[in-house]
Amino acid sequence: MGPEDWKMKHIEGTIDPILTPLQQLQAAGKTEHGFPLWRATGDDPAFLCRIDPIPGGWYQLDLRVDVVSGRLSTPCLYVDYGQGFSEAGKIEFAVDVGAGGRFDGNMVVMFPAPVVALRFDPTIMKAKLGLPNPRLHRLGRVEAARRLVADGLRARTGFQARMRFVLEILRRGVSGGRRALGDFLYASSRVHHHRSMDPLDYGRWLDTYGSLPGATETSGSETGTAGPLVSVVMPTYNTPERWLRRCIESVREQTYTNWELCIADDASPQPHVARILDEYARLDPRVRYVVRDTNGHISHASNTALDIARGEYIALLDHDDELHPRALQEMMSGFAAHPRWRMAYSDEDKIDDQGMRFDPYFKPDWNHDLLLSHNCVSHFGVYERALVESVGRFRGGFEGSQDWDLALRCIEQLDSDQIGHVPHVLYHWRAIPGSTALAPGEKNYAHLAAMKSLQSHLERVGRDAEVMEIPRHPGNYRIRNALPAQPPKVSVVIATRDRSELLSMAVRGILQDTDYPDLEVVIVDNGSVERRTLDYLARMTQDSRVRVIRHGAPFNYSELNNLGVKHASGEVICLLNNDIEVTSPDWLKEMVSQALRPDIGAVGAMLYFPDGTIQHAGIVLGFNGVAVSAYGGRPKGWFGHMFRARLLQNYSAVTAACMVLRKSLYEDVGGLDEGLAVAYNDVDLCLRIHARGYRNLWTPYSELVHHESASRGPDDVPERRERFLHEVNIMKERWPRIIARDPAYSPNLAIVGDTFDYAFPPRHKD
Repeated sequence: MGPEDWKMKHIEGTIDPILTPLQQLQAAGKTEHGFPLWRATGDDPAFLCRIDPIPGGWYQLDLRVDVVSGRLSTPCLYVDYGQGFSEAGKIEFAVDVGAGGRFDGNMVVMFPAPVVALRFDPTIMKAKLGLPNPRLHRLGRVEAARRLVADGLRARTGFQARMRFVLEILRRGVSGGRRALGDFLYASSRVHHHRSMDPLDYGRWLDTYGSLPGATETSGSETGTAGPLVSVVMPTYNTPERWLRRCIESVREQTYTNWELCIADDASPQPHVARILDEYARLDPRVRYVVRDTNGHISHASNTALDIARGEYIALLDHDDELHPRALQEMMSGFAAHPRWRMAYSDEDKIDDQGMRFDPYFKPDWNHDLLLSHNCVSHFGVYERALVESVGRFRGGFEGSQDWDLALRCIEQLDSDQIGHVPHVLYHWRAIPGSTALAPGEKNYAHLAAMKSLQSHLERVGRDAEVMEIPRHPGNYRIRNALPAQPPKVSVVIATRDRSELLSMAVRGILQDTDYPDLEVVIVDNGSVERRTLDYLARMTQDSRVRVIRHGAPFNYSELNNLGVKHASGEVICLLNNDIEVTSPDWLKEMVSQALRPDIGAVGAMLYFPDGTIQHAGIVLGFNGVAVSAYGGRPKGWFGHMFRARLLQNYSAVTAACMVLRKSLYEDVGGLDEGLAVAYNDVDLCLRIHARGYRNLWTPYSELVHHESASRGPDDVPERRERFLHEVNIMKERWPRIIARDPAYSPNLAIVGDTFDYAFPPRHKD
């Protein structure tokens, strides 16, 4: 078709785009409704539009997409105002629809200047989509405002929510004029549109499993009389009456009865706060409060609440949030079942001003390095009172991150088995304007306090590392370790056979494109016969940094790598497949800096397929039987559940396609099991390392491309299938408990389909 790509027809104020592919799109026939069907072949499909300039202003965009296969995820419109396409001219629609679904969008969009061209990117992953031609209608300001108001009212349920919206419209219009009103309406439409989307159908999950499947069924009275006293500590300050009452009522609704609610009001100038606290204290003797004479901010107020607490355990609650009715019961059942626990946390979700719950965080069990990436303990944290006192309570100067700072100081005193996780959603974080639940960047002081908390933790434990912000993702951080002044020698062990074009790509990437100062390459040749490969290996032996070991026995990945490690002279080992392509020079520095930490075992990297989709982002145990790579097939840049696809964290296992660890540790656990010739030998190695008390770790900051098993061929011949099933049985017999319940993966998340989807039903321990 020509370069027009989106040819625009102007008919009576209506603009009818004709979709034409620019990149990563193939025509695939028609849908059952007769719409053009397109196959997105990569993670950046796009339609381009060249048009005569159209005036800036308000438009209604009518867009329909039928999802035949794959997923419609985050479609966006790029607008060229004369300087080319850029992120500054991007209009993103927070849409995520799975196969068989349909997106019907009638959205108001605003172009602040004349438009030269448009580009439509329908999704960020492979998919098959039916797209009738979209349509743009020019709107006047009054009509645009009318439609935005109508959309806003439809998005809000309940008379009070709608009245607040109307009053806010009036306030914005009076205080800021037409421009401020237009900005508010447009921003409001985007926020509510985003929050209305629930790609994994949390509402349906809650309807089915919100009563805490698998949870302890002990009655509240039995648990309450037998269990220890829990002091729920809550600072308040100018809390809106509606949320303060709801918060207190959520404590009074607890099925666990042996609690006290200890409230410290931080000298709220609004008189209703003290009045409500006094009302509840008279109503229920378990509600106790004190009003501070002066405002000291949240850390000091929390300590004041601690002053009146008498419980053996301390539970933390924010003044406008809610507890699930069984929150205390489930937590104390967990402590009773695990006598070594001294602190514990639960899963959580968010709740809006209409009581709608969304955006759950289904957390892993204790994950040390994830806590240093973001506050995965947070809500609902419960601590042994003696532990909180021993670390000095809450610290002034860390306001906004005081609970994270407390958790970091507590874990420094504990062993990993003293930190518990109750995998139920027990806490509902209020998402209203000004709350960090709605947007972590709402409170800049909290962001600064978080960085200060993390850095002070690193200094206390003697770790030479720096805290780095992750741009545009507040609340998430990177901890970058420093290498020693004299970094240790690294031996990169590569098992190979023929396919010299792959091997040379891998070796060239190590020797020429990697900026690590001291390394060697140990090539273990498993009977190559191709002349090109033999000539290449002969040339490589002339390089002092390369050693070639010959091994003609039948292929056994474990045996080949063990042989390579035996001949390695480095203090650190890197197991690397012969089909790995180096794409960033600092990949090895990052992995070695983590592997040198004395408490860390194996370190894995972020690996991509050549088409840019994720091949490996850690390994999830129990998925499809034994194990799979996390986020496999997702597009590059995928955030993952609660941003976990972009954060340094602990996994039970990582792939040996690119694995770094200390040679002494490799030898101490016996290397790869040669009884597992092909499959799961890396998982088995990681689990033996884990069993010795080390934490395996995955870093997204070391990125490479994996041309997976390109030199081995398929595994679908009968002999290979039989061997694979044999190795599956070995793993299931050797590691039944951890495969059934991977501590790095929530039982509320799926073990079939796609990793990190919601589990239907969840899996819980007895």
